[in-house]
Amino acid sequence: MRVAIIGAGAAGLTSARHAFSRGHDCTVFELAPQLGGTWVYTDEVGSDQYGFPVYSAMYQGLRTNLPKEVMGFPDFPIPEQQKSYLSQAEILHFLNLYADHFDIRKLIKFSHHVTDISPLDNGKWKITAINKPTKEEVTSIFDAVMICNGHYNQPIYPKLPGQNKFKGRQLHSHHYRSPDPFKGNNVLVIGAGPSGLELTLKISDVAEKVVLSHHSKEPITTKYPSNVELKPDVRCIREKEVEFIDGTCCCFDAIFYCTGYEYSFPFLNKSCGITVDDNHIQPLYKHMIHMMKPTMCFIGIPFNVCAFQMFDLQARFYVKYLDGDLKLPSEEEMREDTEKDMQLRWEKGYNKRQAHMMGPGQRSYYNDLATMANLIPIDPVIVKLRDESVKRLHTDLMTFREDRYKIVDKETFVKVY
Repeated sequence: MRVAIIGAGAAGLTSARHAFSRGHDCTVFELAPQLGGTWVYTDEVGSDQYGFPVYSAMYQGLRTNLPKEVMGFPDFPIPEQQKSYLSQAEILHFLNLYADHFDIRKLIKFSHHVTDISPLDNGKWKITAINKPTKEEVTSIFDAVMICNGHYNQPIYPKLPGQNKFKGRQLHSHHYRSPDPFKGNNVLVIGAGPSGLELTLKISDVAEKVVLSHHSKEPITTKYPSNVELKPDVRCIREKEVEFIDGTCCCFDAIFYCTGYEYSFPFLNKSCGITVDDNHIQPLYKHMIHMMKPTMCFIGIPFNVCAFQMFDLQARFYVKYLDGDLKLPSEEEMREDTEKDMQLRWEKGYNKRQAHMMGPGQRSYYNDLATMANLIPIDPVIVKLRDESVKRLHTDLMTFREDRYKIVDKETFVKVY
C-alpha cells in the first residue's frame, strides 16, 4: 500500500519504520528541515524564514522529565550511559540513530507543509503539500494515512476576567525559549502541569519573584527557591495586578501561561469527518483509528503515557491492519466499544479534555492493543518506572533528574543512585 505519514517526530519515525519494514511504500511529510519533531530546537517563534508556522515548543536547557530507560523503543533502547535524564540534543541524536538504523531517512520529504488531506470516493486519500523553499504545491494519492503531528502545536490561552486590561507582557510556554526576558521581573505562571512546574523553577533563576497559580487537586509538595510563591486560581486581572480567589493581590510585569495545547489538525479537510471538541477527538477506535474511514489513523493521541513505547505499539497494531493480519470489528462494534470506554471515563469523573488521558489506565490500554493484534506487549517495568519518575518530579523537582535507574527484567527496576 501507499502510506502517507504526517510528521517525522518519534511517532512518525516508528510508524514509517514498521510500515516500511512490511513492504509498504511510505512517504513521510515533515514541516521542518530535519527530523525529530518536538525534540528539534529553534530560536524561531511564530513563523519561520518561509513564513510558515513554527510548531516547536522546545526551549534551551531542556532535560527529559522521564528517564532514558523509559524513553527508548522496545527493540531499540537508548544507548547505555551514566545518567538517566537526558538533554533535548541527546534525544534528538537518538532519534537520528533510530532513523538511520532502520534506513527511513530516505522516505522523508523535509520542509513540506501539508495543507489538505481529503478522502476520495474510491477509499484513497488525496494529500496536498507545499515544498516550503520552492513554494511548489504537490498533490499525491495514498491508500492510507497515519497522522503523527504531535500534541504541542496550538497553545491554549484561558479566558480570564480583565485579561485585555493587563499592561504587562502575556505569553504562552509554546513561545518560551529561555528565561532571560524575565530577568528582574515579577512573573505570574499559570498552570501546574510538568511545564508549569519546571518553567517556574527556571524563571525563578533570573526573576525577582515568581508566583505559581494552580488548581491542582494534589498539593504541590516539591521545594522551590525562596522567591517562588504558590497561589490558587486567578479571580481577575487588572492593569498591573492580579487578584486570586483567596482575595490576595500581587503586581506583575508578565503573565506566563503554561495552560496546555489543543489537538490541532488544520490540514484535515472537513470531509474527513474528524471533529475535536475540547480535545476529545471523534470518531476514533482505540484512541487511534478512524471508525468510518479506517485507512486513516492517529498515532500518539493518548497522553500521560510511556510515549515512544506507545507510539511503537500503536504503529505495530495499525500496520497489522494494513497487512491484512488484523481484522477490525464492524463500524457499529467499534462505536459500541468506544462508547463503553468513554462511559467508564465519564464515570471516573474525567472531562472531555481528559478523553484520551491514560495515566493509571495505560497498562490496560497497552495490553488491550497487544492482545487484540497478537503483539509483544510493553513490559510492565516500563510503566512502573514511569510512574516512579512522575512521583519524583512532583516531590523533588529540583534534584530528581540526578536519579539513575537500571532495568533488571521485564518487571523490575532498581535505583542505582
